[in-house]
Amino acid sequence: MAKTNLDPEEQELLETYESGEFESDLDADRREYLTKVAEGTFKKDKRINIPISS
Repeated sequence: MAKTNLDPEEQELLETYESGEFESDLDADRREYLTKVAEGTFKKDKRINIPISS
């Protein structure tokens, strides 16, 4: 895997996450909202036609 250059804040976040100390402050309502938005993003419920001249 390629080595990435992280700034000090990003490096601190990564180390905290990898050590298991990171705790999410995402509550159930926000998680539900984000799940619905993500599902809607990939939903293919409309069709359009675009005529292109040759």
